[in-house]
Amino acid sequence: MPDKRRRPERTTPHKDKICKTCGRTFAWQKRWEKDWDIVKYCSDACRGYMPQGADGALEAAILELLAERGAGKTICPSEAAKLVGGLEARRDWEGLMEPAREAARRLVTAGKVVVMQHGRVVDASTAKGAIRLRLR
Repeated sequence: MPDKRRRPERTTPHKDKICKTCGRTFAWQKRWEKDWDIVKYCSDACRGYMPQGADGALEAAILELLAERGAGKTICPSEAAKLVGGLEARRDWEGLMEPAREAARRLVTAGKVVVMQHGRVVDASTAKGAIRLRLR
């Protein structure tokens, strides 16, 4: 015989999630109350982002530069942007700075590199300002 009392709905814990596109953490919002289990992106821009050829090239450039430097050495994401975008004009690589940071966050999520500020390892998704990258 079925229960007469209604069972309480199971609520999903409101843990922070990591965006599949940019790698930043994002918190639960009231507008996602019904869909929190299936939310994967932090914004509409990330949901509509289509990977470009530069994304893979930036990740490869970061790993290549770190391998050249050796263990314990760091690089700036701008070095990877300059390698991919070219040094001829500043505007060519300057536009690749945010994609380079996103590539670094994806590499952190994959467990290949760590993000550092002032000589300490920091959370890649919340780091603001100048960062350095080091092999894990």
